[in-house]
Amino acid sequence: MDREYPPLVAVPLQKGAGFAQPSQNVAAKVTLDSPALEVMTDLGQVSAVIVTQLESVDEAERRMRQRGVRLLLVVDEARRVVGIVTATDVLGEKPMQASMARGVPHQEVTVADIMTPQSGLEVLLLEDVRYAKVGHVVSTLRHAGRQHAAVVNVGADGRQTLRGLFSSAQIARQLGMAIPTPEIASTFAEIKASLAG
Repeated sequence: MDREYPPLVAVPLQKGAGFAQPSQNVAAKVTLDSPALEVMTDLGQVSAVIVTQLESVDEAERRMRQRGVRLLLVVDEARRVVGIVTATDVLGEKPMQASMARGVPHQEVTVADIMTPQSGLEVLLLEDVRYAKVGHVVSTLRHAGRQHAAVVNVGADGRQTLRGLFSSAQIARQLGMAIPTPEIASTFAEIKASLAG
């Protein structure tokens, strides 16, 4: 080395120091005619919160609370998306049903037991979202009876990459109004009751 590089000065880390985290600039207020991208959580700017299939439902709930989210991406060891798990999955009847079906205590119920697998997921195309309005997204969530929608980008090779997420709760905050989404019957009892009625 021809030049000398003096070492940088190190200082002690202060007690109570936080850490930087990516943040998305969320528009304070939107209307139904605002561009849909203004209410999408862009995973190119905000780190996705992930969990593996083998982690416990309790760990998934802890992670949701810690990160202030209601949806986790479920990934495999190569960090490929294999499903999603929502707060409704974690806090609803699914863990109890899985516990009874497998004959294990609640602590042993895993994300794999309650998640929606990749094969059961439908996604929106980023190309369509680019030209959509918030009203289109609200209509899509209502029509599907869902609280969340995932957005994928399709590469030149035809492969999908999860690029964003829509959350009815976030959209409602940005609109300043509630978004009624019909709950889809998710338990056998609800399905049986709706067929009998």
